Amino acid sequence: MNPSLKKRFWADATVTEVGGGFEVLLDERQLKTPARTPLIVPTRALAQMIADEWAAQEAQVDPKTMPMTRRVNAALDKVAPQRAEVAAMLSAYGGSDLLCYRSAYPAELAARQAKAWDPLLDWAGEKFSFRLQVTNGIMHHAQAPEALEKLTAEVNRLDIFPLTGFHDLVTHSGSLVIALAAIHGYGEIGQLWQHSQIDEIWQVEQWGADEEAEATAISKRQDFCDAFRFFQVVSG
Repeated sequence: MNPSLKKRFWADATVTEVGGGFEVLLDERQLKTPARTPLIVPTRALAQMIADEWAAQEAQVDPKTMPMTRRVNAALDKVAPQRAEVAAMLSAYGGSDLLCYRSAYPAELAARQAKAWDPLLDWAGEKFSFRLQVTNGIMHHAQAPEALEKLTAEVNRLDIFPLTGFHDLVTHSGSLVIALAAIHGYGEIGQLWQHSQIDEIWQVEQWGADEEAEATAISKRQDFCDAFRFFQVVSG
C-alpha cells in the first residue's frame, strides 16, 4: 500500500491470474507494495480477501482495516529480502519460550500455567521428538541444542508468505510452541491465545483493567487470529 494514498480513487477491486500467482487490480491499475513491488500472492483466496479489503474502503483508506494487505506488504517488502534472518529470529524464541518460564507462587497462578502449558509442551515433545525444559522464575535456562535444532528446522520449512503469518503468531504470543501448535492444528486458535495470556489475565483479575488496556487486549487477540487466517489461506 502506498503510504501517500489516502483517498479512494477506484471504483472496483478485482482479482486476476498472472504468471506465478494472483494479483489485485484497482480498476485497471496494478496494486503494489510501499516498496513498489507488484503485489502478487500465491492463492486466489488471499487475493480475493485483499480485493475485498480495498472494496470495503470508503472515502479514506484505513490501513488498520486491511490486515491481509498489510501482511502481504510485509511478506514482499520485509520478509522476502531477509528470510533467513527472520527465520533465525523466530527460531530463537525456542530458547526462551513463554511456556518454559513458570511462577513459583502464587500457587493458583502456577497451577493455571501448568494446566494450560504442560499439554502444549507434551504435544511438541511427541510431534517433534523433543521436550523443552521448564524452570521457575525469569532467569534464562538453556535448552538442549538438539531441541533447538529441531525447532529451527520446523521454522525453516516455511516459505515467505507462511513465515509472515507465523511471525505474528510467535511474536504476539511470545511462544514458538504455541505458534507451532496453531499451524499444526493442535487446539482452537482463540484458546491458544488465551493460553498465551495467562499471566495478563491473572493481573487483570487481581488489579482490574482500564478501558485502554481492554481495547489493546482485544486488538492484540484479533491480530493474532488474523495472522492465523493469513497462514491458513497462503498454506492451503
